[in-house]
Amino acid sequence: MRELDEYPTTGQRMRILSMAVLAVLIASYEGQIAPVVPLLLKDLHITLSTYGAVSAAALVAGAIASAVGGRLTDTVGRVRLIVPLLMLTAVCCFLMTTVHSAGQLLTVRAVLSVVDGMAMAGTAPLVRDFSPRMGRAQAFGFWTWGPVGASFLAATVASLTLPLFDDSWRSQFVIMGAVSLVLSVVIAFNIADLSPELRARILRTEQEAISRADHATPPRVRDLFAQRTIWAHVVAIACWLVLYITLTLYGQTMLADSFHLDAATASQVMSAFWVLNILTLIVAGRVSDRLQLRKPLGTAGTLAAALLTAYLASLIGREDVSHLHIAVTGALLGGAMGCAYGPWMANYSENAEDIDPRLQGTAWGVFTFLTKGVAVVVLVLVPHVVESHGWHGWLFIAVGCMALFLPASLLFRGPWRRPKPTPESSSQSRTTTAETSTAAVHPGPTD
Repeated sequence: MRELDEYPTTGQRMRILSMAVLAVLIASYEGQIAPVVPLLLKDLHITLSTYGAVSAAALVAGAIASAVGGRLTDTVGRVRLIVPLLMLTAVCCFLMTTVHSAGQLLTVRAVLSVVDGMAMAGTAPLVRDFSPRMGRAQAFGFWTWGPVGASFLAATVASLTLPLFDDSWRSQFVIMGAVSLVLSVVIAFNIADLSPELRARILRTEQEAISRADHATPPRVRDLFAQRTIWAHVVAIACWLVLYITLTLYGQTMLADSFHLDAATASQVMSAFWVLNILTLIVAGRVSDRLQLRKPLGTAGTLAAALLTAYLASLIGREDVSHLHIAVTGALLGGAMGCAYGPWMANYSENAEDIDPRLQGTAWGVFTFLTKGVAVVVLVLVPHVVESHGWHGWLFIAVGCMALFLPASLLFRGPWRRPKPTPESSSQSRTTTAETSTAAVHPGPTD
């Protein structure tokens, strides 16, 4: 695996960031099961509660692996972990086709969750390494294309191919494994890592050749969690993720149960959610980078998402709701969540970086641990809440959790509004504007 001793030029940095985003896409795509859950439950003769318990147990193992993987990326390196683990997750997809019981499902999903959790923990710090602060929100917007794009890809592929394979859920894992294996090889030949010395720097713009960091003492994890800012981020995003993970794990199932849609139609509706989510991730990231503001966009997007979720919950049970109405509501919800997510990720990365830039992998390992931990809670609680209060009851719980993000954000570091320019800063802004166009992340041929 290549290790760079000099910070890469724009073209090389764009290529490496493209590979990092592609790695997130693969790791996320291989874990997608939501589009086939209704078919899986029927074929394996298991209840939603049994499925939730099996998936939760698998995710516990994955959550622990994520925390371990995050720490390893700071000591071993990002790429040394990511590439081999991506290959293994592709193999796990093929193993899913051999599942015929709840016990076999638990075994395969647990192995996949462990491997996938460790791989994912290295991708966000890799994006941080190659994204100066002037373009970081946009960079993390592209990073989020991985999990969001994976949900969209899985939903779209399922809606197009399930009818071709007689609604066989195993067909989806064959497709996942084949696609992921090929892309893993592409990543292996095009990705690179920064040397530990370069990872210890804080880059604000691409042109800023900042001095070498002088760290006489080794990085200490306790320094990270001695700050209330980090704990505020941890609590806030754990609450925010309840809705996101609900839609990721149960989106199609919720739509099928609540609005009497078949599996393919439910996936089409979910595709509308993910499409607008993907678009607003980049738009909001660019705006956040241009203004150098994180918190206002994160809180505004979260508030809008909470209101739209409450409206979606109110539609459940109504007979006069069309598929288009559901799709438009879902798309707007996806757009609102996209506005919040990218700026929050940039804010979290910068707040952790200000404490010690050498602990980015550890910080993002905790984030991945939280993601899987919240997924465990969702998997365990959803079947019970839905059974007693319906899907609208669970959605209102998700709204309450998302609302808790707002007071927690008051403890995040960073400005709420742009400072008034001074004559000195005005002269610097012209240079910064030019640098931002280079520093902004463009992992693809278009922006």
